[in-house]
Amino acid sequence: MQHDQFIGLVQHRARLASRGESERACRAVLETLGERVPEGLADKLAAQLPHEIGEHLRRTEVYGGAGTGERFDRHDFVERVAARAGVDGPRAAYLIRAVLEIVHQATEGRITEKVEESLPPDIRQLVTAGTRG
Repeated sequence: MQHDQFIGLVQHRARLASRGESERACRAVLETLGERVPEGLADKLAAQLPHEIGEHLRRTEVYGGAGTGERFDRHDFVERVAARAGVDGPRAAYLIRAVLEIVHQATEGRITEKVEESLPPDIRQLVTAGTRG
């Protein structure tokens, strides 16, 4: 999947008004996911995404963030995405589900399952709910 296609699918799935909003949602969700999952797993997932999208998973390593594999719960996950995307909590939860649906669609093999398995049950439930769940 190419970058433009990925962004367009997120825009459509999340019902966003612009590609800029779609880019911001992808960045917010994937940077937060990159903080939560183990570093090696974040790199493997990033490698299966369009380069510009995958870099969001690696950003915490590159820019000296808290790193990957950080421990935080569903509430903190949603709050971090909300702050990064400039939206409220319920909208952030929806963006998480929409972006990760497209990530799952864009990747091959068991990588998204491994990512889900690395998350605590409260976050796993959120990321696997989908936009229709």
